[in-house]
Amino acid sequence: MKNRINKVRSLLQEKHLDGLVVLTDFNRRYLSGFTGTSGGLLITQDQARLITDFRYIDQATEQAPLFEIVKQESDLYSSVITQIQELNLQNIGFEGHLVSYDAFLKLNQGRHDLISIGDEIEKIRRVKDADEIKLIQKAADIVDQAYEHILTVAKPGMTEKELKAHLESKMLHLGADDTSFDTIVASGKRGALPHGVASDKVIESGDMVTLDFGAYYQGYSSDITRTFAVGQPSDEMIKIYNIVLKSQETAIQAIQAGMTGKEIDSIARQVITDAGYGDNFGHSLGHGIGLDVHEQPGLSQKSDTVLEINHCVTIEPGIYVNGLGGVRIEDDILITENGGQCFTNCRKDLIIL
Repeated sequence: MKNRINKVRSLLQEKHLDGLVVLTDFNRRYLSGFTGTSGGLLITQDQARLITDFRYIDQATEQAPLFEIVKQESDLYSSVITQIQELNLQNIGFEGHLVSYDAFLKLNQGRHDLISIGDEIEKIRRVKDADEIKLIQKAADIVDQAYEHILTVAKPGMTEKELKAHLESKMLHLGADDTSFDTIVASGKRGALPHGVASDKVIESGDMVTLDFGAYYQGYSSDITRTFAVGQPSDEMIKIYNIVLKSQETAIQAIQAGMTGKEIDSIARQVITDAGYGDNFGHSLGHGIGLDVHEQPGLSQKSDTVLEINHCVTIEPGIYVNGLGGVRIEDDILITENGGQCFTNCRKDLIIL
């Protein structure tokens, strides 16, 4: 945590700020280690204070040893302002892109200037340290094993919700703290819905089934998508599957530090476009993962972000054809000095159950 705080202090110097207030959950946890659901950080060049209410004092003391723990006396915003005044701070940075307008007004009731730092903390979070990488790997191991399990239970006559229940139960059994987002189960024609959350639809013989799911483990996320068939799928769906797989594998082999998100998106997209399905791949190629399941950096047609070593991203091309179905294949990738290394490693050949 000390290195993370030092990066914030460098940011304060660069932005000519006396201090920084952090109010959002992921950034608060990242900088302090505190996992409680209420609290604020105030960081200056020589102070690091965590303000929270009586419920979390013991927890904060244990989890955030680098911070002075301050008991919230009234509401959180008033308590933060009291600390700002006590330290005689004037120019205060805050997460302007995340804090609500109402919160801004409450925080602005003092003799200080609030200055948005935008997404600067999220930019710091892009590069993962060794401990973060280990936790993401554990979250990835959980989804790998859960997918292998689901291949033993999926069958015609089961509803998408039933398959979801089997999948999520297995992830919890394997040690996940929670799912990292609402599990997607889309079968048959519903596969054309990129975000088709599980429904009461019955899975029929010949359906392709897309599972998009993830696990949280000690605060860090995984995010994987696999598509398989229950019974013999149509020839076109087999063709689509192979195109998506080629697109994904091409991108994984090509990705490396120094590329932009736009460049790697283009490499994967070109494979699908050349096969005649460019109009059926409407979303971006991928996104960062970490404390949040969707964070920086993005891999998209608009992303000029340059990939760096220890960025953790997803690669997830897809093809979606209304009235027919869809295929998406997704893996979690660590950017290393030698290119892309997969966190997720469960099989992704076309499985027909």
